[in-house]
Amino acid sequence: MFPRGAAPRGRSAHSHGPYPPPPVPRYYDYNHQRPAAANSFNVPGLERLPTYEWKSPPSTSQVAPLYTAAQSNRRKRQNEEYSPHVVKRQRLDSSTHPKTGSTSVRYPPRPCRPDQVFAGSSQSSFSGFHPSPHPNPWPEVPPVPENPIRLQTYDKDKLSTQMVELFEACQQQLSDLTWKEMCRARLQQDIQRVYAARLYLTGSSMSGFGCRSSDADLCLVLQVQKRPDAINVLSVLQKLFKTLPYVERTQLIRAKVPILRFKEKDSNLEFDLNINNITGIRNTFLLRSYAYADLRIKPMILVIKKWARHHQINDASKGTLSSYTLVLMILHYLQTLNEPVLPSLQRDHPECFNPFMDIDMVPEGPKNIPPFISRNQSSLGDLLLGFLKYYATNFRWDKHVISVREARAFPKNNSKEWRNKYICVEEPFERNNVARAVHEKIKFDFIKDQFAESFRILRERKDLDSILPVSAIINRESAVRR
Repeated sequence: MFPRGAAPRGRSAHSHGPYPPPPVPRYYDYNHQRPAAANSFNVPGLERLPTYEWKSPPSTSQVAPLYTAAQSNRRKRQNEEYSPHVVKRQRLDSSTHPKTGSTSVRYPPRPCRPDQVFAGSSQSSFSGFHPSPHPNPWPEVPPVPENPIRLQTYDKDKLSTQMVELFEACQQQLSDLTWKEMCRARLQQDIQRVYAARLYLTGSSMSGFGCRSSDADLCLVLQVQKRPDAINVLSVLQKLFKTLPYVERTQLIRAKVPILRFKEKDSNLEFDLNINNITGIRNTFLLRSYAYADLRIKPMILVIKKWARHHQINDASKGTLSSYTLVLMILHYLQTLNEPVLPSLQRDHPECFNPFMDIDMVPEGPKNIPPFISRNQSSLGDLLLGFLKYYATNFRWDKHVISVREARAFPKNNSKEWRNKYICVEEPFERNNVARAVHEKIKFDFIKDQFAESFRILRERKDLDSILPVSAIINRESAVRR
């Protein structure tokens, strides 16, 4: 299924070669007219959202219409358990019932018709707007089949049980993602009054690694020939956002990658918006594919991120590890075990993660990757302990570069990118060092000390509470439930 030389590391769960047998057609993929594949970008129980479409900004004298889609009375699926098929597709509201006089969106976007053009299809492009000619009600998408494997399969000891409990209490819920998507669609509609642009939800919210308290990252892709001045664009958006009744506390942050930070009024939801960070969109969907490759990935990453934050080594602005760097370190460890938990998706399916792929094709890229089933059946607790041990005792920080793209650690060379760097972690698309924030030896030593001390304690006690205040973290997450 994922070839590795003469023989694959993983095995198929089916007897039909690398692909599963044709299932009973309980779920229909409107884009490709066949049952959904392992990485299909669809959400069970939700109405489909209309496709992204470019819209030229109206003249300054024009008032943008209000799109108000009526709430559906269809019963939403109540069971929001894990499924590898659950992947949110971002869509732009294109309701056929405009109402003038306001620019707000009060309801979720209407679902997408099966005959509409989807972002990433051969007909979808940045060149124009293609309104749907069909005003009739759109069909409901039935729920996808459940994954027969459950997380409790890897819940074999006290430590693993604690990890599952922490994950289930803190993980981002479908309702959280839906709320963020509604905000994105609403913002995109208002932004398109001044820019021909498309707004993407990126980062942990979209990759599947978010928790209930996670902020939302947005990337605005402008339809322009020349590279836009990010500060100038964000300044224009800051002025626009101050006029929007649902946005507050706008702050322009002039960092290396400038962002506009703001909050949705009357909620705990904070946004960071950047301009044309195309690589951020690409790596979001790469990480999304890894998140659903194995049931253990999301709990592992959530628990380790909570651990790193508690031990104060998860803040790039303070010279430690960014969340993105930490995620790549975890994936690398899981790829390099004697019996890997994960393959290299970029190596085994290069056509799905082509770094030059048109941006509106990126969400569709991993759609048809077949499932990977690892022979490694280690418990969550064993994997966590192994992760800490790997970076505390095994990994040669001074000799190697972490590469998820190649599923290995390759030797440092004397290039500017890796020379005299304390930690080297390769960005899977741009191939630069995403751990460059760690540029002080005192911070590097502190990071190593946290790995070593936590490994020592956890090996002795096999109790997550010994390295992480589990109850306090759960209580904090519960306080931000929307």
